[in-house]
Amino acid sequence: MNPTRRSVVTTTLATLLGSSVLWWGTDGFSAFTAETARRADILRSPRTLPAVVLEDQDGRAFRLQDYQGRLLAVEFIYTHCETICRSLGMAFKQIRDHVPQQAQRRDFALLSISFDPDRDDTASLKAYGQAFGADGTQWRIARVHNKSDLKPLLAAFGITVIPDGLGGFEHNAAIHLVGRDGKLAEINDLDQPLVLAAKITQWP
Repeated sequence: MNPTRRSVVTTTLATLLGSSVLWWGTDGFSAFTAETARRADILRSPRTLPAVVLEDQDGRAFRLQDYQGRLLAVEFIYTHCETICRSLGMAFKQIRDHVPQQAQRRDFALLSISFDPDRDDTASLKAYGQAFGADGTQWRIARVHNKSDLKPLLAAFGITVIPDGLGGFEHNAAIHLVGRDGKLAEINDLDQPLVLAAKITQWP
């Protein structure tokens, strides 16, 4: 093979290999970030969630499966966070305020779950809820009952939590919608709570 042809073949193979890696690594070119890929994967295949025991701000034990038959919005927070978790709380408050009360009593609930169970005791959970007007029934603030259940719970939702070395955490933030069948069905940005409230109201 002459040098020119060899160069063309080599370049073509490199391009094909690079395209294949990009295709695989970006979920068929449709996802250029891990977060986008996470959301696309959930839309394609709603995810079964683990039956871990949670404990709410009043010390009551429950499971996600207790909400089956209703729509459930889930956010992950830690109560010492002064930035993104506050934004999540405000987004939940706006959703709560714009989903009709009748629908909330019958068909919809909100759940904030802490991923910092060592510091987030029931008093901290209650204070976080009170700051946003969570009633403890339609909107509960909770943590895992057993710390060993935290890792599989975060994995099921696709939540990444990294200590920042300053007593806080870096973490991805979104609003997760669990369908009436108890499966994680959709992940949404937190910056459009009114759009999400309308979607929840019209959810089939």
